[in-house]
Amino acid sequence: MINSEKLTSILQNFVTGVSDIQGAAIVTPDGLSLSSVLGAGMDEERVAAMSAAMLSLGERIGSELARGSLDRILIEGDTGYGFLTNCGSDAVLLVLAHQSAKQGLVQLEIKRLASELKVMFK
Repeated sequence: MINSEKLTSILQNFVTGVSDIQGAAIVTPDGLSLSSVLGAGMDEERVAAMSAAMLSLGERIGSELARGSLDRILIEGDTGYGFLTNCGSDAVLLVLAHQSAKQGLVQLEIKRLASELKVMFK
């Protein structure tokens, strides 16, 4: 069984410990929130549902375009980034970063966090 307090602690440490990270969430592929550390005004349930839908659509697009299995989805807006990645078959990780974030460093930290989370979701 997944310990939601531990997940929240891991996310909180990630958000506060990595420069320019504004929030993070772990959701199920069905769109249910398992844990989140999001900014004020963000609806946790809506974020979870959109994240799962986007990952599902991304996987389908990757398959249809013969790009292989999906590693991550990047959303780039004029105020920042959103990164989506799988954390095993039961979890999706969303990370929100400020526009000043260095993408390479953020993606490296996300990869480290995703590896840690995959162990929990086995």
